[in-house]
Amino acid sequence: MTNPSAWKFKNFRLFTYIGLLLPYAAQTQSLILGWQIYELKHDPLYLGLIGLVEALPALSLALLSGYLVDRKNPLTIFTGVVVLNLFTALMLLLITCPSSPFYQHHLIGWLYGAAFLSGVARGFRMPTRVALTPLLVPREALHISAAWSTSAFSIASAAGPALGGFFYAWKGAILPYSINAVMVFIGLILTLKISIQYTPNKVASTARAFHEITLGLRYVLSHALLLPALALDMFGVLFGGAVAMLPIFAGEILHVGASGLGILRASVSFGALIGSLFLIRYPVNRHSGKILLGAVAGFGFCMIGFGLSKWFWLSVVMLAFGGVFDSVSMVVRNSIVQLSAPPEMRGRIGAVNAVFINVSNQLGEFESGIAAKLLGTSLSVVAGGAVTLLVVAVIALTSRTLRRMEISKL
Repeated sequence: MTNPSAWKFKNFRLFTYIGLLLPYAAQTQSLILGWQIYELKHDPLYLGLIGLVEALPALSLALLSGYLVDRKNPLTIFTGVVVLNLFTALMLLLITCPSSPFYQHHLIGWLYGAAFLSGVARGFRMPTRVALTPLLVPREALHISAAWSTSAFSIASAAGPALGGFFYAWKGAILPYSINAVMVFIGLILTLKISIQYTPNKVASTARAFHEITLGLRYVLSHALLLPALALDMFGVLFGGAVAMLPIFAGEILHVGASGLGILRASVSFGALIGSLFLIRYPVNRHSGKILLGAVAGFGFCMIGFGLSKWFWLSVVMLAFGGVFDSVSMVVRNSIVQLSAPPEMRGRIGAVNAVFINVSNQLGEFESGIAAKLLGTSLSVVAGGAVTLLVVAVIALTSRTLRRMEISKL
């Protein structure tokens, strides 16, 4: 190969296209699956259970996946993730196709089964992407790849719910699930076109395997900056998130149906896209710790405003600003992870980061379902936003390292 940089960028372009297709399908699937369960049960606890079913495999496999990614070809593992996503998409299509023998048969069980398989894929996805990206672009272009990846994910995450909700309101579940299956299939074809130059790492002995698997976790737990930064995001979103309850807001509080639910979900990702584009133009280098704390606090205030809102477009605005603040938090947190992780441990530390994210997002959905069942949907979101503010105050007071953190000095 006479021009390795051009070769790597060609592969990264394919990876970016995949980063548009797979998140679109995943976000649409999450929206339609949640709405179907809401239509079947009209119970916030059943919506919260989606997060628990996804979290169990994602959390169970996360540390092992980080170890495997650091030891095996990450492209092979990523291909397996895409195949699993395609199987899940086809399974959902079968149970919604009237000509299928599985049509509407034990529907809710199949829906939770799809959530479980998505959790398995989620357990491998983030460590694999963290390890793959440096193999697709030269080191000096990593910041460009991060900007493209974040933008692609935000665009797909906004388009998926908006279009998925519209298609569901128009033709039911079969149309969005069909589009999802096609998207993931194209993603698999593009994945098979990627080739990387990979040198296998030496595999640890069986006696040291457990030590190696847990090394990333022990590194994070002993790190003066990584631990409070990841804990801030985890506990802030764990209690403050409201995404799992959006079907109830759309159906019973705002009365906007499946198409309105799509707009609500899309507004979060649209806000995140605006935030990521702003940070590409004005990167956070100074007062980074204070900005991170302020962003999580802003997210909490937005969730309180959303919980109190009875007007659809005000709710959209609150969620969009929540997405902006969450994007700022995510970018700063990811910068801390990348700059604090030794190169030989990127997969395992990426896996620990995934554990914190899955706890906040998926177990946060389960917590939201329980809180909504006990307190009522609106009050539970307001209370969660208040707890997020409390979490920010506690970590700000207890972590001087995070308060004074400057990304430019890491």
